[in-house]
Amino acid sequence: MVDSQYYLPNDIGVSALDCTEAFRLLSNKEKMYSHYLSRAAWYGGLAVLLQTSPESAKIFVLLQKIFRKQTPAQLEQVATAAGLSPEEYQAFLVYAAGLYANMGNYKSFGDTKFIPNLPKDKLKALVKASQAFQDQPAEMEALWDSCSCLLFSLEDRQKQLGLGDKGITTYFSGNCSLEDAELAQKFLDSKKLSAYNTRLFKREKEGKACYEVRLASAVQKDCAVEGECETSCGSFNFEDKEFTVKRGDFAPLMEKVSFYLQKAQAYAANENQRKMLEEYARSFTLGSVDAHKEGSRYWIKDKGPIVESYIGFIESYRDPFGSRGEFEGFIAVVNKAMSERFAKLVSSAEVLLPELPWPKEFEKDTFLKPDFTSLDVLTFAGSGIPAGINIPNYDDIRQSEGFKNVSLGNVLSVAYATQKEKLTFLQEEDKDLFIKWKGPSFEVQVGLHELLGHGSGKLLVQDDEGKFNFDKGKVTNPETGEPVTSWYRGSETWDSKFSTIASSYEECRAECVGLYLCLIKKVLSIFGNEGQDAEDVVYINWLSMVRAGLLGLEFYTPESKSWRQAHMQARFVILRVLLEAGEGLVGLEELTGPDGQPDAQITLDRSKIHTVGKDAIHRFLCKLQVLKATADVEGGRALYDGYSTVSEGGPHNFMRLRETVLLRKEARKMFVQANTNINGDSVELKEYEGSAAGLICSFTERFQDDAEKLEADLLALCKKDFPCWC
Repeated sequence: MVDSQYYLPNDIGVSALDCTEAFRLLSNKEKMYSHYLSRAAWYGGLAVLLQTSPESAKIFVLLQKIFRKQTPAQLEQVATAAGLSPEEYQAFLVYAAGLYANMGNYKSFGDTKFIPNLPKDKLKALVKASQAFQDQPAEMEALWDSCSCLLFSLEDRQKQLGLGDKGITTYFSGNCSLEDAELAQKFLDSKKLSAYNTRLFKREKEGKACYEVRLASAVQKDCAVEGECETSCGSFNFEDKEFTVKRGDFAPLMEKVSFYLQKAQAYAANENQRKMLEEYARSFTLGSVDAHKEGSRYWIKDKGPIVESYIGFIESYRDPFGSRGEFEGFIAVVNKAMSERFAKLVSSAEVLLPELPWPKEFEKDTFLKPDFTSLDVLTFAGSGIPAGINIPNYDDIRQSEGFKNVSLGNVLSVAYATQKEKLTFLQEEDKDLFIKWKGPSFEVQVGLHELLGHGSGKLLVQDDEGKFNFDKGKVTNPETGEPVTSWYRGSETWDSKFSTIASSYEECRAECVGLYLCLIKKVLSIFGNEGQDAEDVVYINWLSMVRAGLLGLEFYTPESKSWRQAHMQARFVILRVLLEAGEGLVGLEELTGPDGQPDAQITLDRSKIHTVGKDAIHRFLCKLQVLKATADVEGGRALYDGYSTVSEGGPHNFMRLRETVLLRKEARKMFVQANTNINGDSVELKEYEGSAAGLICSFTERFQDDAEKLEADLLALCKKDFPCWC
């Protein structure tokens, strides 16, 4: 029997993201704009297959070829004739849907591999009996042979994403280690190049290590081309190693992205949108992060658009080193009623920021009021859909020019709907309250997390010209009482300095801000919560966090002593901090469930949240911010790694609790998204049912215009680098 964490259960939740009403209210021009942006996002999102594992793109093509010829309903008869039981066929559909939803064969939330929950010979029989195989037997046989071993393999290194012997990653060639990643980061810093849109390939040449930094771009020439003054490509000697910067990673996909962004320009609502798209297209054409930054500046200036979007190599959670961005693109429509609440929160930000537990010298000199809107997602291409986003991730822009926050309303309403019988680790008397207030409390937490979590806090910087953005003689470290002794220099950034812990540490800081500020009555009032309701929202928000900390153990890998998901590591850290606070604030007890299996129960004393709880988060949050602001990597790592430790000793056996969490875990939901099609002068929305079959149909119809060329391109990209890992 395969460990259940490595396959998706047949009863996994699959929900359709409803955007019918939001789309209907758009003008025809706005629908055209949304359509072309969606096309750009979907094609770019396919790069995630190549950013995830060596085999993901091959499996994607295999599935596309099968389902383009026969729908899931048509294939069912073939499966029965090939000897598959109904459960085995459903397991195949769930696997296919999972690959599409995660854009690869590793879970986007947790980074563990998942394989089909049926025997390999049964899947092979189904593939061979399919119409696609009958039509092109040699091609399909070769495709099956090239990916079937990796499709089912659960060798230790292949069980999760990671660098070197800790797992699989295609951000680096298979022979790269942490030392190689660190050296490459130093090289990139020396050239003032961002790692966001790069991958690193290492090879031996005459016994000497040589590195290729490959930029994602449609252009494949390394010399300066039209629209460029100079190129960052070329060969360089750095610390006695040869580095070559080349273009052309994901070239056919980046070409499609640029093409559709240029098409969307004709339907832009204003000059900021037009210039934003122009710079984005330049970025994906030339492989220039600077152009993407310029596009992001126009994007920030585009306040309160009806159709909101963002696209590019954005989040660095899945790069084991924490510097390279995974491609994502979203297009969404503003939900006006919910956005009004967030606008009130933005208006209150300048009153709320001084409530945070660090001295004013550690807060930004001026709060740059961002856009904060609630959106209904039309398209979200990438490996998974979050509930809220705070972007851009470029520190220099965020610190001095601003950012935007979005809460994805139609994702929130579906993702966090919970059935009582599936609620684990809570007291019975907490369950009804949890179900009632989980949605409203999460709305408050997302708002605070994104706006005043990620949006707060200053980085102390000395620029290339030696100028400081703080008074070096007067700023005192509140933890030591001494003048600060460290800061960021030149092109150093938060991600480049804190690398492997940066993502999770920052998520933890933002989550703590949410817990801390939700205690303020004014905040709760903004979201329509008064009196006892407000107290219940606070209680469930804090209870959700400590429960999430326990659930987070699913995402810890004991063999490599590593965490696979930034947010869940952050929540475990918070659980540890609140347990350490003592005084009966949080209780965590191991027990035996009604089914005779190991179970656990988490309790929170609501009478102590405003005292013991608040004090604990106050102290911890101040430490997190000061260590971050002063670029104190050593101190930050010691603090964060300490609380992230999953041990067997002490008052709680977290290793044993992890087994209990795995035993009782619920699979994360998958989302089915609509497609848009142009019919004459208008744009039509096509929606699909919330099932594995619906999710599959949405993907096969999404790329039908140029399916064969696209599949050939993906296989060619895959084949080119496959030897780097296999």
